[in-house]
Amino acid sequence: MFRSIREDIKSVYARDPAARNAWEIMTNYPGLHAIWLHRLNHKLWGWGWYWLARTLSNVGRFITGVEIHPGATLGRRVFIDHGMGVVIGETANIGNDVTLYHGVTLGGTSWKAGKRHPTLEDNVVVGAGAKVLGPITMGKGAKIGSNSVVVKDVPADATVVGIPGRVIMAKPTMNSP
Repeated sequence: MFRSIREDIKSVYARDPAARNAWEIMTNYPGLHAIWLHRLNHKLWGWGWYWLARTLSNVGRFITGVEIHPGATLGRRVFIDHGMGVVIGETANIGNDVTLYHGVTLGGTSWKAGKRHPTLEDNVVVGAGAKVLGPITMGKGAKIGSNSVVVKDVPADATVVGIPGRVIMAKPTMNSP
């Protein structure tokens, strides 16, 4: 547990030039608090303690402004910067070293049971206000521009902007001219 907290603090240092010291990070980063509380809630969810997990999740939302469903899966070193308004749905799957800015929604587009929310592979960055919707995949290293609305899969290392989101830069493939 303490190893992951240290890892989270180092992750903030690496991605936020305003971070001054570990104490400031531990006490003043609500995105980090939301992630720490989510880890507890996710364990409770896995043990079948659904009501308690959802209730503590709502307490966390009230305190941090970040709503993470206890069923969502978060990788290591996820960083939610200026987290107010971030929403992460139940079947979302977030890889390692992902960065989410304020107002991001990882939401569903269906009321059917099963996978309804996005998968973000490692090293994805989602800009402020972006909406990533449905059971789609953001490939490793993808970047989603602020206020974009993404409803289709995004390849690895691509940059997506706009409404609807469209790829404006993609890593060249071996067969590219």
